[in-house]
Amino acid sequence: MAKGKINVAVENIFPLIKRFLYSDHEIFLRELISNATDATSKLNHLATIGKFKGKIDDVKLEVKIDKEGKKLHIIDQGIGMTKEEVKKYINDIAFSGAEDFLEKFKDEKNDSGIIGHFGLGFYSSFMVAKEVEIITKSYIKGEDAAHWICDGSPEYTLKKSDKKERGTEIILHIDDDSLEFLEESRINELLMKYNKFMPVPIKFGTKEIDDPKHKPKTTKDKEGKETTEPQKMMTVDNIINNPTPAWIKQPSDLKAEDYKEFYHELYPMQFEEPLFNIHLNVDYPFNLTGILYFPKMTANIDVQKDKIQLYQNQVYVTDNVEGIVPDFLQMLRGVIDSPDIPLNVSRSYLQADGAVKKIASYITKKVGDKLSSLFKKDRKEFEKKWNDIKIVIEYGMLSEPKFFEKAQKFALYPTVNDAYFTFDEFKEKIKATQTDKDGNVVVLYATNKEEQHSFIQDAEAKGYEILLLDSPIISHLIQKLESENSELSDKKQPIKFARVDSDSIDKLIQKDENQISKLNDEDQEKLKVIIEEIVPKEKYTVQMEAMDSKSNPFIITQPEFMRRMKEMQQSGGGGMMGMGNFPEMYNLVVNTNSDLMQKILKAKGKRETYVNQALDLARLSQNLLKGKEMTEFIKRSYEMIK
Repeated sequence: MAKGKINVAVENIFPLIKRFLYSDHEIFLRELISNATDATSKLNHLATIGKFKGKIDDVKLEVKIDKEGKKLHIIDQGIGMTKEEVKKYINDIAFSGAEDFLEKFKDEKNDSGIIGHFGLGFYSSFMVAKEVEIITKSYIKGEDAAHWICDGSPEYTLKKSDKKERGTEIILHIDDDSLEFLEESRINELLMKYNKFMPVPIKFGTKEIDDPKHKPKTTKDKEGKETTEPQKMMTVDNIINNPTPAWIKQPSDLKAEDYKEFYHELYPMQFEEPLFNIHLNVDYPFNLTGILYFPKMTANIDVQKDKIQLYQNQVYVTDNVEGIVPDFLQMLRGVIDSPDIPLNVSRSYLQADGAVKKIASYITKKVGDKLSSLFKKDRKEFEKKWNDIKIVIEYGMLSEPKFFEKAQKFALYPTVNDAYFTFDEFKEKIKATQTDKDGNVVVLYATNKEEQHSFIQDAEAKGYEILLLDSPIISHLIQKLESENSELSDKKQPIKFARVDSDSIDKLIQKDENQISKLNDEDQEKLKVIIEEIVPKEKYTVQMEAMDSKSNPFIITQPEFMRRMKEMQQSGGGGMMGMGNFPEMYNLVVNTNSDLMQKILKAKGKRETYVNQALDLARLSQNLLKGKEMTEFIKRSYEMIK
């Protein structure tokens, strides 16, 4: 037996490890199982090249709990280590890396990037253990097994072991402040979190299954009474992981049903089926595999995030893929696996890493290609899915210039009558009828068919087409589309968007012809003064306009620019930060050709009643009549019909 001292300059390094990594102390199990997997993978490689002749068909890892002895065992059947290799890899290489790092950063706060980069994988055991043993035997014939013991001080012992089987067993003597790691439920939780798809089977306990050799059978006694023997059971290893998840397979080997099954394996509590999936597979200039799923989306962008799982060689890393997956795609679900991304990554590392930026660009391109392919292959089916995926595509068009260009071919714009167009198709359709006197193609849109019904009716009466654009970020997208189709761009004809309730229809698309007012200028001015004295000045700007006599007497509109800026401020961005809240200001458009205007001018005693009733009806049509004002409106209405 040999005793030794690890050469450390940092005093009492193990408490430092524990302090630095305490918030992440559960990852010790991930690290130890990753090491065991590496040892097994190396053995498989040696067998492939003919340097190992033993049996590898049923090689697996095992995790065992000894609750009474307060011990946790991690056992592999990999290449193992010789005594000299233990000295080299455990005492020298790994520990010197840990020491250097801790010396440099010992006065700084906890950093999640410590483990993995600096050889601390094995030494993370001391976050939960007061003593650690390694019992290991190399695959090399004739080499003695070795037994390494360390109690968390720089001293260790290394002696010969009588272990007969190839591989390594790590024994953690769990500290009193970490007894949770002797609970089967806790270990199972960690194995399912970090090691659910490890490439080597992991045994954790046993389970009973039906014994195929002893099926239940029915027999009759002398009196003809039937009795059934119970199904006999057998005990088998409980393998808790799936070593061959769908993302490591070739797309050609998978059917649609396989992708759906894997989706439910990833998200057992998700009962809705995904809309479609995208299989990622690239080996140059970086390695990356994975499957992304488009789920049905809600209008709430933030709720959807943190559903994509990041793996490194089938080891779970995180579900925060910021920096690796572009912002707009973080609403998707699925898996990304890349050996080029370290097990422990910081945001600053990701932002600076060139390979990571290439990964983000590749994923964006793949998603764009898949959407384009689905659109071309079956447009009708794509249209059915549009409302469930539009928030992702619209967000991508706003945030990624290259995606915006690609999306022009498949992004859809539905009308209030459920017809779907690409933007170029819609522009071509309305160009003849919805070009104003200044040469702008005016795109009319609604955000709520019910609330804006009367305005939609007025527009349709003119033969106009109206889009239904109801996503929470539509104001930003409209701004971008107008900019892309402005006079300064290389497009032939500029476009502008106008919500159907932002003005009277004749003002929204101004033609050369003007309606003639039934009121002369003097009566119009007199009427305006009367109305302005009754309606609240702080909320309404009175606007006199000659419209069709059948149109409503009063119409409440909100100027397109002001309303759009307000919406952009509420949803974030748009250069509106720091500008304060926009006031609730509306235009009150007075139809001078309505018969009611003559009544208001002539009926001195009932002027206020007429104006307030017409105003409240206009408010009601815009869902602006509430509380006390609604009560007064109802009371006044009953009085008028008595």
